Amino acid sequence: MASFFGIGVGPGDSELLTIKAVNVIKKLDVLYVPQAHKGGKSVAEKIAAPYLPNTLIIKKRHFPMVKDWNIKIESWRKIADEIKDDVRNSQNVGFLTLGDPSVYSTFSYIADMLKQDIDVQTIAGISSFSQIAASLSIPLMLDEESLEIVPATADEDKLTKVIELNDNVIIMKIATNFKQVYQLLQERGLLEKTIVVENASMATQKVRRLADYSLGDNLPYFTTALLKKKEG
Repeated sequence: MASFFGIGVGPGDSELLTIKAVNVIKKLDVLYVPQAHKGGKSVAEKIAAPYLPNTLIIKKRHFPMVKDWNIKIESWRKIADEIKDDVRNSQNVGFLTLGDPSVYSTFSYIADMLKQDIDVQTIAGISSFSQIAASLSIPLMLDEESLEIVPATADEDKLTKVIELNDNVIIMKIATNFKQVYQLLQERGLLEKTIVVENASMATQKVRRLADYSLGDNLPYFTTALLKKKEG
């Protein structure tokens, strides 16, 4: 029976794909990837490139990055219908996602549209924050410490509560709301306790303290912050 697979490819380094992810990729007939700018390959496709079979049919599709949910859902529904047709034609179909498919991934929405009609399977991947902690040899949490993961796009009240109530905080893609995040942490004297990693596990990775940035700095899209209040 053919299936639809959501495959986590990790944060950037091709060597971070799991053996299971590689094995699933090798048996795919069709692969859906985001349409990259200027007709090139998406980040996820570049990461998985060493493992993609020569016979693989790659379908590049546009996934709108807008706030209007109606536009997003309409686009996802069209892609989901196409995936469903492929699977019903006995083709194993894959969908690549950065990091882990269960963490802020478009795959989850498409999978929800399809799970009643076709077999859907999720292949876990290494998340950016797990890799960041590993590469720096620091724990995300110890003993009774708390950890919360929040997108930088959350409203100010939510960000404030998350920062104030937790020992450790992962703030995803802080470039999208850098000024507000910076100010909230600055007001609480937490800039030095916040590690910022740009392009985790990629060739362009940079690791700095938030205190080394200025309020008006522009950061790469794939930038993650790790606040550790008890560090040092």
